[in-house]
Amino acid sequence: MIDFAIRGNNVLTPTGIRPAVVLVKDGRIADVLSEVPAGFDADVIDLQDSVLMPGVIDPHVHINEPGRTDWEGFDTATKAAIAGGITTLVDMPLNASPVTTTANALDRKLAATSGQLHTNCGFWGGLVPGNTGEIERLIEKGVLGFKAFLTHSGIDEFPNVTEADLHKAMPIIARHGLPLLVHCELSTDETLATGDVRSYANYLASRPNAWEDTAIALMIRLCEQYNCRTHIVHLSSASAIEPIAEAKRKGLPLTVETGQHYLFFNAETIPDGQTQFKCAPPIRENENNDRLWAALRAGIIDFVATDHSPAPPELKQRQSGNFMTAWGGIASLQLALPVLWTAARQRGCTVDDVARWLSEKPARLAGVSTRKGTIETGYDADMVVWNPEKSFTVSEDRLYHKHKMTPYLNEELYGVVEQTYLGGVPVFSQGATTKLNAGKLILRDGND
Repeated sequence: MIDFAIRGNNVLTPTGIRPAVVLVKDGRIADVLSEVPAGFDADVIDLQDSVLMPGVIDPHVHINEPGRTDWEGFDTATKAAIAGGITTLVDMPLNASPVTTTANALDRKLAATSGQLHTNCGFWGGLVPGNTGEIERLIEKGVLGFKAFLTHSGIDEFPNVTEADLHKAMPIIARHGLPLLVHCELSTDETLATGDVRSYANYLASRPNAWEDTAIALMIRLCEQYNCRTHIVHLSSASAIEPIAEAKRKGLPLTVETGQHYLFFNAETIPDGQTQFKCAPPIRENENNDRLWAALRAGIIDFVATDHSPAPPELKQRQSGNFMTAWGGIASLQLALPVLWTAARQRGCTVDDVARWLSEKPARLAGVSTRKGTIETGYDADMVVWNPEKSFTVSEDRLYHKHKMTPYLNEELYGVVEQTYLGGVPVFSQGATTKLNAGKLILRDGND
């Protein structure tokens, strides 16, 4: 017996967007048909012209619990996720305390999810100097891969790795077929800042493209040396696109993400003192960001992830407007879909493109592409219903994030999330949560 069916004129299937009927049974997609079967006696939900798409998968989220739950936390983050159509996210190993660089720390993080996991959640392990011996223990516990920084992370407990550290760790990670996610900036002693701490141009100059380009060149070389799956997070430097494209042409196991904020904003329009825009690497100039769009559309950049990295308002230094000392991170988890769609529709992109960038490709990085990221028979019934023609203005009262500071406040965005389904269960509908604690832990089987 089928539990229910969803019928719509705009269902995103592997063959494109089309009229279809999705049959759901026991939390999975039982079939995708062109019409409701004769004699069907279960409920049929009619979406009419709203889009039915695979749930958004965001593999770059800082939830910060345990230890820095005043920054965010599983309860608020995963409520924001389902309100934004995100059915699976992967939590970063910082800025929790303890950072997730040991098996024991992962145990503490898993325990912290109890009773407050409202969407599906996986975990990256952290790679730092001296924790090579913890890599396989973390794999046995179920991490989906590892994250490393090549420059200071902002958290002293999570120091950056050196090339020597990578030579030790990458063969182990490669042996298990897991990805190594890398924050690619290699800083130099040279300072390009002018001294005006409120100036966005000054902050941008302090983290030049060359920092990213040098770091990415290093990771491409090591990716080839060890045949280790290597993923460049939040690419902002367009001058690294051609080396990345060349590495992909050579068949290296290299993937790349960029962030919504690099595609939506540009440096020329960021006012001085507005530290809600601060992130690292920084939002660059319009011409640079046009090139990121071209690389995304060409498939050189694989997908888009939020890098949701919230902090209490006092750490964002809004009163002083000091870009040099403010915490660098943009809160945007709930807005992943509408921000990307708003920018994408202006460039002639399609709903199919957005589904590929927010669902299909991120599922591959997280290792869940055989059961999530597409509307297809046998896949989990993790789905989002949304209206691409309807707009809304971002306001604090709409956001489930613990802290409401975001550069998207007061922006008009297209793409209203109407319903979110988690394993066939409606968890968010018409502006309100309808079922909490329906999320599941996504832990990889370490016996590979």
